[in-house]
Amino acid sequence: MIRRKRARRPFGSTVAATGWGESTFAELSWDKSRSASLRWALAGAVLGVAVALIGFAPAAWLARAVASASDQRVLLADARGSVWSGSAVAVLTGGPGSRDASALPGRLNWTLGWHGLGLELHARHACCLNGDVALQIRPGLGRYSLTLVPPSGWVGQWPAALLDGLGTPWNTMELGGSVRLVSPAFKLESVQGRWLVDGRADMELVGVSSRMSTLDSLGSYRLGLSGDPASPGIAQLSLLTVDGALRLSGSGTLGPAGVRFRGEASARPGEEAALNNLLNIIGRRNGARSVISIG
Repeated sequence: MIRRKRARRPFGSTVAATGWGESTFAELSWDKSRSASLRWALAGAVLGVAVALIGFAPAAWLARAVASASDQRVLLADARGSVWSGSAVAVLTGGPGSRDASALPGRLNWTLGWHGLGLELHARHACCLNGDVALQIRPGLGRYSLTLVPPSGWVGQWPAALLDGLGTPWNTMELGGSVRLVSPAFKLESVQGRWLVDGRADMELVGVSSRMSTLDSLGSYRLGLSGDPASPGIAQLSLLTVDGALRLSGSGTLGPAGVRFRGEASARPGEEAALNNLLNIIGRRNGARSVISIG
């Protein structure tokens, strides 16, 4: 009798028959799916926390950013609300270590929202801003820009006494009158740490007075800042007298090296005695004139 040998089944066939392979592959697939789900859950949680932090960022964060950018000369005190919608008391100081400070009456209110590829800040201040003043902020690769969207007419008007908060020599002169910002269009752009100016902004000093003079009014003046297409990165400064007993004039530049300004102050004929003390403070006396030199 001939015995037939039973052929052995391959190992793979045995695995397939027992279902061990399918079970192992299913477990591996489940582990991968569970790991992927866990990663997505963690990513979602991190994104949610980030969105919450951004969406509910306190106004104090904006106050710290403004103080740092201005070297502690502009402060947003008692900041309330969020970065996106808040209010604060605007304060001018003389910088780190200074004891001088001047606060504006009332509260400065702002809202911040998305505008195209950037942000747009809307500010309102009953005492000092001409309605709703908008500032567009557009970030970029190694650069960002700030564009003022001025309302019709002047942008803002503040009491000249506010300048006392900047310290010497403003607190010595104790100015009266008002300071008004006027601009048809103005844009600041930072490119690799260098500021470029496009447009023009004028600071008008109206009906200025000082405790250093017996005159009721010294006059009105205009300090202008404008971009120079021929010299990118350098802005032009100009100072002129609109009217008054104190005559001021000068010109200069604002660039990477800082402010460079040369000007002079003098008294209108017949007003020399009333302005003598003030001329001694404004600059270096040279006869009847006072020479102003910065940078």
